[in-house]
Amino acid sequence: MSNQPHSIHHVNFPTTDVERTKEWYARVFGMKHVNVSDLTNTKVLLMTHGNFELHFTPIQEMRKMAPFHYAVEVEDWDGFLEHLKAIGVRNTKPIERPQNQSKFCYITDPDGTMIELVFHANRDLMSAADRRPVQKSV
Repeated sequence: MSNQPHSIHHVNFPTTDVERTKEWYARVFGMKHVNVSDLTNTKVLLMTHGNFELHFTPIQEMRKMAPFHYAVEVEDWDGFLEHLKAIGVRNTKPIERPQNQSKFCYITDPDGTMIELVFHANRDLMSAADRRPVQKSV
């Protein structure tokens, strides 16, 4: 038995336009829509990437969420930035952190939700909990 959480299942954000949000997250992150309308009477847009989910609740008017944000780790930094450019999604100037060989920048979804894009060159050697190098046993 463990008292430790396994992982975050999903996060829920507001959206003022369900169809626009569905299209944007599919185009930017390759997420798929999961129709749950027959399972619940709650109006929610459920998008999945397989290893994480984002839920969106329709609202009438969006309140500014900045500086609140969430981060998505990308596998190929240069490839993902090229993808954003090709589909017309603007990003902030990328910042490099040499101390942990990482890079980050921000984009916003159509409702203004800030999304941090992160890349760690040593991701496979890092602990997800604290991003410090994992000690290899000898």
